[in-house]
Amino acid sequence: MNLIVSYFSQTPIYEQIKEQIKELILKGDLKSGEQLPSIRLMAKDLKVSVITVKRAYDELEHEKVVEMLPGRGCYVSLLNLDKIKQANLEMLRERLLDIVVFADNCGVTQSQINEILNQIYDGGKSH
Repeated sequence: MNLIVSYFSQTPIYEQIKEQIKELILKGDLKSGEQLPSIRLMAKDLKVSVITVKRAYDELEHEKVVEMLPGRGCYVSLLNLDKIKQANLEMLRERLLDIVVFADNCGVTQSQINEILNQIYDGGKSH
């Protein structure tokens, strides 16, 4: 599993781990019943604290995305992908609201934001 954490991001590392795992599940790269790497192994691979990975796994378990089986490991739950997608859309909405506030404070218009989004999407499609 290839996860990438940024120490320079404002998003906490455990949150980055959690969101990337959810994204892998949504894309189908991780399937229901599949085992995740152990907390210690993931911490070693990402060069982060065991506590950081444990927190990400605990939050995923709380959200019922994974199941922690004592002595056996962490497994992807049987999931309602629509529910996960809705939760991700809500998180996207919250981030976009932050961007809109930032843009308003900088005097950036909606049409300028749309132009930037179009450039990003057009740039991504040419690859």
